Amino acid sequence: MSSDADQPLQKGENVSSPAGAHGRLWNKDLAAVPMDRRTWGTYNYAALWTTLSVNVATYLVASSMIAAGMSWKQAIFTILVGHLIVLVPILLNAHAGAKFGIPFPVYARASFGVLGSNIPALLRGLVACGWFGIQSWIGGQAVNGMIVALFPSWQDVPAGPMLGFLAFWSLNLFVVLRGIETIRFLQGVSAPILMVISLALLGWAHVKAGGFGPMLSIPSKFQTFGEFFPFFALALTGVVAHWAAIALNISDFTRYAKSQRQQFVGQMVSLPITMTVYSFIGIAVTSATIIIFGEAIWDPVIVISRLGHPVAVFVASGALILATLNVNVTANVVSPANDFSNLWPSRISFKRGAIIACVLGLAIQPWKLLATYGNFLKGWLVGYSSVLGPIAGVLIADYFVIRKTNLVLNDLYKRGGVYEYTRGVNVRAVIAFVSGVAAALSGLAFRPFAAEGYSPALRALASFLYGAFNYAWFVGFGVSFIVYLVLMRSRRPTAAP
Repeated sequence: MSSDADQPLQKGENVSSPAGAHGRLWNKDLAAVPMDRRTWGTYNYAALWTTLSVNVATYLVASSMIAAGMSWKQAIFTILVGHLIVLVPILLNAHAGAKFGIPFPVYARASFGVLGSNIPALLRGLVACGWFGIQSWIGGQAVNGMIVALFPSWQDVPAGPMLGFLAFWSLNLFVVLRGIETIRFLQGVSAPILMVISLALLGWAHVKAGGFGPMLSIPSKFQTFGEFFPFFALALTGVVAHWAAIALNISDFTRYAKSQRQQFVGQMVSLPITMTVYSFIGIAVTSATIIIFGEAIWDPVIVISRLGHPVAVFVASGALILATLNVNVTANVVSPANDFSNLWPSRISFKRGAIIACVLGLAIQPWKLLATYGNFLKGWLVGYSSVLGPIAGVLIADYFVIRKTNLVLNDLYKRGGVYEYTRGVNVRAVIAFVSGVAAALSGLAFRPFAAEGYSPALRALASFLYGAFNYAWFVGFGVSFIVYLVLMRSRRPTAAP
């Protein structure tokens, strides 16, 4: 089927309610963005990934590998491979946003149904809220560190860390309520500055540790391939999981792209390069802390607090705040704001969705997730990847294999259209999603059977499945992708393109 309905809005068209749009499925924040209102070019997408890269989460993913015993070469290899892998679903899911100007919750309606899309939207939104809590806590500690650098007596104030957290939380809310153009401006201004400051931190570590030779001479604790590979698999999944959420909602940003080519080139060039460069900073600085302080300090907030000079602490903390603000607003508020708006578009605007996301971020208790690198890497990153991988599998299978990148744009906003399925829900997509999650989490369910007292065969199976949990994103993606294709091949929608 081919008609005007399956074409993106062109220059001069109004962002008005499409014919037959349902009040629960459309508002101006979820509307398709017409071409003449798209302002993001190649630089903006390159800057997007530069600002996303230069943040504490990227640093922590890299530094956790050193803390766990990898050498710098092993860590860099893992990070580069992981980002080349996750670049694929990012670019694939970006296509619909640039072609049709639609955000992630609307894009998900094509596969999950106009109401079923609330399932992936809410799950992705909750993960973003978790990241918002983590980033806000770290940013708040940087705020607290800046105050301590100016007024040393502040460190004796018991409520200091919490006040810093609340101050940073409020700053995030203020920026996002200013709108998407404020976010774009902040990215363009801060991206080059943040990388320069990050390189300055690397320079400090280089001088203090006596050069790159000593910094990068720390050997790996993994002496054989058999020892190395299990942690490599876990770390690789952690790298992919780091961006698994934005790999789903990247259309929230590519809907503003001037052209498909500009968003593609900007992301393809910037993501692997900036992520690897900034990850190297985390790897090198963490390696240097072993020499400088006698222990691997994987938390950059603690490293900054030990710089020694108040001015250096103040400047570095300020840079950390700016970096964390950028990535927190861009990756952890914009998406859930759209996701929550998708629940009830006529009542929940983008701004109200942002407020909901920020409030939920207060209840996450991020300090528990950051207690150890193990909690952060396996408990958080790999854990939620078991849910997001299956969603990516369904989205990509539907858009590229089933629909060949064609969507009936108006039907994404109305009941009774192509994407109505069964009362608004595509049961096949839900089955595929649940199958992927079950496969990814099966290792956790079988883990108790790996203990003494069970048959050798059952123990071996349980150990194998639990080891497969290290590949949670890949397992979930693959199972959901295949199951969805099998189920949808048996259904040929009469009005589908």
